[in-house]
Amino acid sequence: MTGVLINLLVTAVAVLAAMLATMAYALRAGNHSVVDTIWGLGFVLVAGVSFVTSEIFGGGDEARRLLVLALTAIWGVRLGVYIHARNHGKGEDPRYAALLRRNTGPVVPYVIRTIYRPQGAIMWVVSLPIQIAMYETAPLSVLTWAGVAVWAVGFCFEAVGDHQLSRFKADPANAGAVMDRGLWAWTRHPNYFGDAAVWWGLFLVASAHWAAALTFVSPLLMTYMLVSKSGKALLERRMARSRGPEYADYLERTSGFFPRPPRRTRAAG
Repeated sequence: MTGVLINLLVTAVAVLAAMLATMAYALRAGNHSVVDTIWGLGFVLVAGVSFVTSEIFGGGDEARRLLVLALTAIWGVRLGVYIHARNHGKGEDPRYAALLRRNTGPVVPYVIRTIYRPQGAIMWVVSLPIQIAMYETAPLSVLTWAGVAVWAVGFCFEAVGDHQLSRFKADPANAGAVMDRGLWAWTRHPNYFGDAAVWWGLFLVASAHWAAALTFVSPLLMTYMLVSKSGKALLERRMARSRGPEYADYLERTSGFFPRPPRRTRAAG
């Protein structure tokens, strides 16, 4: 238990340092979108720090520790590289631009309060299964591999969905059109669904002990953020304003989150 408590403290300091460094860079560059690139990489930092700390303070099963580190690194590095490539050379993200327009006081306290503190806190809470898994002494089990399977489904949805969307946007013929092909025909947000599944998978990998099962709040928080806060809800409001009837038709025939075959619209019927 002492090792876990120390780990929680050390990772909190690591996340704080990462957010402060990101904010300093963003203020200098005049673009807070960089925090989106750091989002995935921040979890890799937490996993790496937890791996080292658990080695020092008597960690858990070696195979589980390596597995969690690898799964987190694969997911986080891919996401960070993708977002960096997507945002490179572009201006401020509309979300952060809207936040900054509402500011009427000093910039630094405002961006800490509205951007960096919330993201750092969410990152630390969501990463709890990663941290706890580093101290699980039970060997890998059926539940562990079930978690890996859920992680793999989520990773494929997220990575393939992002790739399909990038190719769609790269074609000038699709300018202003709604992406409704491939995985995007089965769910309006294959990347968000995949992200949520990744974290439910990591939660299962960590759940070898009843104490780890208490970290269900972590994937629950991630899913809530993706569906109701900064993910799906925010994006769909913006898309509904800019795309019109074509997007309304897409909303009608396509699942909002969990994948399913597209339904026929009344117009098509």
